[in-house]
Amino acid sequence: MTVALEDKIKHPVLEAARGVARSSGLPYAGRVTPQQAWALFSAGDAVLVDVRTAEERKFVGYVPDTLHVPWATGTSFTRNPRFARELEAKTGKAAVVLLLCRSGNRSALAAQAATQAGLPHVFNVLEGFEGELDERQRRGKSGGWRFHDLPWIQD
Repeated sequence: MTVALEDKIKHPVLEAARGVARSSGLPYAGRVTPQQAWALFSAGDAVLVDVRTAEERKFVGYVPDTLHVPWATGTSFTRNPRFARELEAKTGKAAVVLLLCRSGNRSALAAQAATQAGLPHVFNVLEGFEGELDERQRRGKSGGWRFHDLPWIQD
């Protein structure tokens, strides 16, 4: 049975995220935790899009069956000027889209740009794939997709 777009858009997790976004003044639809993102994605209620560089996906790992639209490219993180167009081409304008980066920072910027480009249902995945830096300047010890032991693979 196919879930109607209206049902996906009105999913309780997304509605709660939208409410927090409105009250916080976020410039995009909202934020979800990695666990919420996995539940939405694995149920087919959202599309998960990795916005990290191709190098990050290759050498650090990625979530299987996700789309890839880089927010920036290369090791210098050169901003992708076609990001919103590429995202819309891969997901469609009406899709519920969850953006994932390394820590949740780039994906927040990407969510804002996508929203400004007319994509109304774009959410940021908090903590990202690797989480924030810890006191020793290392990632993966206190948050992120991998820290929460969600599905991922590495080349």
